[in-house]
Amino acid sequence: MGILHASEEVDFGITGYQKYTLFGQELYFTTTHISIIIVALTLIIFALIANRAIKRADPDKVPGAFLNIVEYMVQAFDNLTLSNMGTKHGPKFCNYIGTLFLFILLSNISGLFGLRPPTADYGTTLALALMTFVIIHYNGFKYQKASHITDLFKPLLLSPINIIGEIATPLSMSLRLFGNVLSGTVMMGLIYGLLPKLLTLVWPGVLHVYFDVFSGAIQTYVFCMLTMVFVSSTFDEA
Repeated sequence: MGILHASEEVDFGITGYQKYTLFGQELYFTTTHISIIIVALTLIIFALIANRAIKRADPDKVPGAFLNIVEYMVQAFDNLTLSNMGTKHGPKFCNYIGTLFLFILLSNISGLFGLRPPTADYGTTLALALMTFVIIHYNGFKYQKASHITDLFKPLLLSPINIIGEIATPLSMSLRLFGNVLSGTVMMGLIYGLLPKLLTLVWPGVLHVYFDVFSGAIQTYVFCMLTMVFVSSTFDEA
């Protein structure tokens, strides 16, 4: 992707703020890195506050609003994971799916807070999809042993299609998330650049509800669902 200057009026690209050289390659500290750091710090701070609140909670008293929210989130992620991955293997994936869901969702809606969504950068979505890809094949070898590889050649005539299908998994997952979030970012950038300043205070808010909140939540759910479906398909032991 091209590096745009922050002085441009319509800026929905990736802005480079600091250039450095690593192994002979010129790299940039960009808006994506800043957004990822902010999203990660937000989740870490939330987790620390929640952990502190849980430890200080009095079991004999009615929990406050914050604890109720935390309990609802944990229960929702547990139910989502267990219903899709089963009660035998699902519990060990609850934390990962919950963290993945919160990171992607907060990244997708970060445009509401003036950030460029990290998931509008293909480097971010590809990394997330590759993590899922590694987990898929780790569990595949763990539960299916050698048949995880030999099944790709059954039938032998279709083995190229089977192999391409496996390689396409992280590509399709990453491109789906990236394309949907980037399209919303580009649309909002064009609207803010073309409308008079007075109208940008009111009308784009309706579009933010769709592009950032609704679409962002849907894409988060789809990515996590695909992760659970692909991983759980490897639980059939050989």
